[in-house]
Amino acid sequence: MKDNHIKTRKLGNLEVSAIGYGCMGLSHGYGDHPERAGAIKLIRQAYDWGCTFFDTAEAYGDGDNETLVGEALKPIREKVVLATKFRLEKTEQTSTREGLLAEIESHVNPFLKRLDTDYIDLYYQHRVNKDIPVEDIAWCMGKLIQEDKILGWGQSQSTVEEIQRAHAITPITAIQSEYSIMERMFEKDVIPICEKLGIGFVAFSPLASGFLSGKYKADTTYTGDDVRRVITRFSKENILANQPLLDLITDIANQKGATPAQISLAWMLHKKDFIVPIPGARKPTRIQENLNSANVDLNDNEFDQIESELAKITIHGNRTDEDITKLKSIT
Repeated sequence: MKDNHIKTRKLGNLEVSAIGYGCMGLSHGYGDHPERAGAIKLIRQAYDWGCTFFDTAEAYGDGDNETLVGEALKPIREKVVLATKFRLEKTEQTSTREGLLAEIESHVNPFLKRLDTDYIDLYYQHRVNKDIPVEDIAWCMGKLIQEDKILGWGQSQSTVEEIQRAHAITPITAIQSEYSIMERMFEKDVIPICEKLGIGFVAFSPLASGFLSGKYKADTTYTGDDVRRVITRFSKENILANQPLLDLITDIANQKGATPAQISLAWMLHKKDFIVPIPGARKPTRIQENLNSANVDLNDNEFDQIESELAKITIHGNRTDEDITKLKSIT
């Protein structure tokens, strides 16, 4: 039974907990993952501790993550907001709107079965395919909304132009893109256009794949299916070079009686009230720590202090899709 409550936010018309739960790491992406019963328990614990927003995708473990999340949330399905994602390739069939809709529905229906649900709250295009007009995708999303198969839709890592063009056809619920203290490229234009259009912004990798927890050292090694093997911010030289950033958030954390990860998430929550981070975690203590970030309030002076100090710090390394694809060739 749910015994905690954390603050909520709105993504379009969807009300979600201010901190969500990115479930990818329960199936792949960060090395060894929990056994199934343990993973289900973690998802249900997250709900008990106040989380009502859960994120998965067909690409996470070839559908296994969706099945896992669906099984975990089945007893509380109506009480949570469930987000998943689809990928599309350009084919002869997808060259027409009717063909594109049929192709998308061929993804949706197995999703609903894996997730053991009648509808998807939030359905993202998992990266915008530059060869398929976003207007056509938006038209298809409108049809799925009319059919009550999805409640809202979104894009991932999209540009301002792609957002505007798609939103004009079928209003977008949320944009899901990378955002953290270490990766702020969308602050310039995407986040402002989301604010202007009333679109939510969901931040994946809000702790920079765990870097902002401060728990990873220059001599930490990563094995197997762990994206940190190819993400450049985790190289030995970059971990050392980014120490000033960790020192900053650690100092603030000590002042606030919080952790560096909590300060990193609280900073993001202070930015805009339509931003919702979805950190992943595979230990109960880390899930609690992340969710409790919603209760760490930075006042304007503290926030301005962080912003001022961040302006003096150079961030070294990043996380790119291109680098992550390299993982397949070395595992």
